[in-house]
Amino acid sequence: MEIKEIINKIEKLKNNKNFDEAIKLAQNTLITNQNDYRLYEELADIYLYLNKLTKANKAIDFALWINPESATWNYLKWFICLALNKPKKSIKYLEKSNSLMPNNSEVLRNLWWAYHMLWENMKWISILKRALNISPWDKLITEDLAMALISSWNIQEWNKLLNKIWKKEITT
Repeated sequence: MEIKEIINKIEKLKNNKNFDEAIKLAQNTLITNQNDYRLYEELADIYLYLNKLTKANKAIDFALWINPESATWNYLKWFICLALNKPKKSIKYLEKSNSLMPNNSEVLRNLWWAYHMLWENMKWISILKRALNISPWDKLITEDLAMALISSWNIQEWNKLLNKIWKKEITT
C-alpha cells in the first residue's frame, strides 16, 4: 500500500474516532518510512486531539526536523508552546509560519495573541491591523482589534470598529 493510501486510511480512522488504530497504523508505517514527515504530522494531529501535548510536541518536532519549511507545522508548534505556557517560544514558530505563508490572516491573528500574552501592545495592534486589511470582514479579527485598541486607550479608533460591528458590516 502506498503512503498516500495509508494516510487516507489514517484520516478515516481519525474521522471515526478510532484513534488507537490510527496511531498503530502510523507507527507501524513509520518502521519502514521513518523519513516521511506526513506520518509524524498524522500522529501529532491525533495527539493534539487527545490533548496529549508532550507526544504531539515530539511528533511535530520530528516532522519539523524532516521538513522545517512546513508553515502548517510551524503554526501548530506555536499552539503547543502556548499550551505549555511558553508564549515567547511560540512567537518564533508563528513568525516562521508567517514567513512561509505570508498574508494569512489567521496566522497573524494568532501572532497577535502570542504578543498579547507578552504585553507587547504596539506589535499586537499593528499585527491585527494588518490582519484586518487582509480580511476586512472577519468578525474575530475586528473584535480582537477593538479589544487591543481599548486596552491601549485608542478610544476613537475603537469606536469606529464597534460601529462596524454593530452595523453588521462583518461576517461571522
